[in-house]
Amino acid sequence: GKDAHVNAMAAATSIMRVQQSLLADFDTIVGRHGLTFARYEALVLLSFTTSGSLPLSLMGERLMVHPTSVTNTVRRLADAGLVERVPNPRDGRGALAVITDAGRAAMEAATQDLVEAGFGLTSLTPEEQDQLFALLRSVRQARGDFADEAGT
Repeated sequence: GKDAHVNAMAAATSIMRVQQSLLADFDTIVGRHGLTFARYEALVLLSFTTSGSLPLSLMGERLMVHPTSVTNTVRRLADAGLVERVPNPRDGRGALAVITDAGRAAMEAATQDLVEAGFGLTSLTPEEQDQLFALLRSVRQARGDFADEAGT
């Protein structure tokens, strides 16, 4: 009935408000390390790989962003010396992003600050954080956003 629609809209609106507020906080925190949250996410993604490198095309898929966004993000990170952009030996047209030592250091320092800030979720108990993750995971899976190896 009508109430179900009201509840669904209230829940969806709450997710959007929280997302906007967390993103603003995260941008501020990683900004202390010369990063935006998008650039930070790219560094995290690269740091989790065995080789510290990924093709730009794969980065776009994993981060669920447009190829142009990945190109811009990697260009900015390369300008800052945090990644190196090299030709992909397996694909003449494609490029690989390779995290540098400086990139790893910036990512680790930014992560430490995010951890200290409790990722903006200190108002929830660890159990509530688990419940929230489980609920949102169901929504994400239903929309085809499948959890990667790291479980995020």
